[in-house]
Amino acid sequence: MTQVYRLEEADSIVQKILTFAKHNIFLFEGPIGVGKTTMINSFCKYWNVIDTVSSPTFSLVNEYKNESHENIFHFDCYRLDSEEEAFDFGAEEYLDSGSICLIEWPNKIQSLLPDKVHSIQLEYIDQNTRKIEFI
Repeated sequence: MTQVYRLEEADSIVQKILTFAKHNIFLFEGPIGVGKTTMINSFCKYWNVIDTVSSPTFSLVNEYKNESHENIFHFDCYRLDSEEEAFDFGAEEYLDSGSICLIEWPNKIQSLLPDKVHSIQLEYIDQNTRKIEFI
């Protein structure tokens, strides 16, 4: 699915994406400032996350709970210098947990990722418009 959308339409785009989703690991790709964390916010809103959603740039991974007390993990791998650092914070355990994992900058941990994932590629069109490709 490929679509152009305005930023205020992110929630409805997420609803559309999740009708096609078959896996629980979502990879968010695109340049800095394109709206990866904003899109993750919309995903978490859809899943009724009760915690504050923010980019885990310095903590590397945030754990959220939804209203059903299910875990949702949000990774930001931007600051990783090596996959070894991902091992150090337990990335494999999170990925193998069966919980939803939302991963920004997944190319930094490529060899750790399972085969069954969804890729969400975001592209900047203008200040208020983005292109999204969901695979």
